[in-house]
Amino acid sequence: MHIVFGQASAANLKAAFELDPNLDGEMMCFDDDLSVGPLFILDTPDGRRARKEWWTTMQAAGPAAAGTQVALDVEQEPAAETVATVVEDVDPVRALKARLREEEELTIWIWAGQNAADVCGYYWLISQLDRFSGRIHLIYLNNLPFLNEKNAVFYPTHLHQILPKEFLKAKKLAREVSLAEFELDGDEWRRLMNENAGVRLLEGGKKIRGEAAGFYDKDLLQPLTQEFQKANKVIGQVTGKFKYPVMDQYLNWRLKEMVREGKIEARGELKTMKDYEVKLPGGNAPEGEVAE
Repeated sequence: MHIVFGQASAANLKAAFELDPNLDGEMMCFDDDLSVGPLFILDTPDGRRARKEWWTTMQAAGPAAAGTQVALDVEQEPAAETVATVVEDVDPVRALKARLREEEELTIWIWAGQNAADVCGYYWLISQLDRFSGRIHLIYLNNLPFLNEKNAVFYPTHLHQILPKEFLKAKKLAREVSLAEFELDGDEWRRLMNENAGVRLLEGGKKIRGEAAGFYDKDLLQPLTQEFQKANKVIGQVTGKFKYPVMDQYLNWRLKEMVREGKIEARGELKTMKDYEVKLPGGNAPEGEVAE
C-alpha cells in the first residue's frame, strides 16, 4: 500500500504504476496539510474537533485550495461541500491499523517530498504505527535530483513535480523505518503537538521549525500601499516569492485577520480573495466602503 499526503501527489505516482507492475499497489491519501493550523492533542477527539473548527474558520476565507482536505480523510477526493459537512470526528488511521492487523502480508510505503506538509504528515502517521515495525517503509525524496520534461536535472520539493517514469528510480530508495526512528519521530510528533505553532517550516532533512500564525503577515504587508489593491493580486505577488508553496486560502485568512486587527484597511466583502481590496491604513476611503 502506497501512502501520500495530498491528492496532487497521488496522480503521478498512480501513473507510474502503469509503467512498472512491480510498483503497483493500493493507494491511500491523507489530505490535511498539517504544516499549518492547530495540532494540540490532535490524537484525541477534542484535538480533532479543535482543528475542525479552525478549518471551518479557514473555509470562510474562501474555497479550499486544490488538494486540500480538512480532516485527514482516507481515499477521498476533494469535495465541494463546506468543511462542516465534510469533517467528522473520526480517527482516519484506525481503518489502516485494522487492515495491518488482519492482513499480515500487507506492507506500507510512505512517500514524502521535501516539504513541511509531507514531513509533518509523516510524523503524524508514524507515531501511530510503531506496533507494525518491519512492515512500514519510507521513501523520503530529500534533496535528490530528478529529470524534468526537458530532460534537465532539478530538485523537486513535492511529489507532483516528479514525472511518472522518474518514480521508477525513486522506488529504489524505499527502506524500513527503524525502531529508533519510530521512537524518535514519534517523540517529534508529540513535540509538534505540544508546541502547537501556527505555521511549521522545513529547515532541512526532517527538521521542522514552528512559527506564529502570523509568520507570513510581513510578506503580505510588503506589497501594500495607500491605494486599494485586490486581495488576490496581493496574494499572487507574495506566493511567487516563497521557496515552498503556501495555500492561498491560508494567506487570505491572514489578510482578513489583519483587517480585523486594524493593521490594514479593506473594502468589499471579506469572503474570497476576489471579493475585497486591501491597503495600508490612512488616506480617505469612500464612506461606507470599508469592510467590517
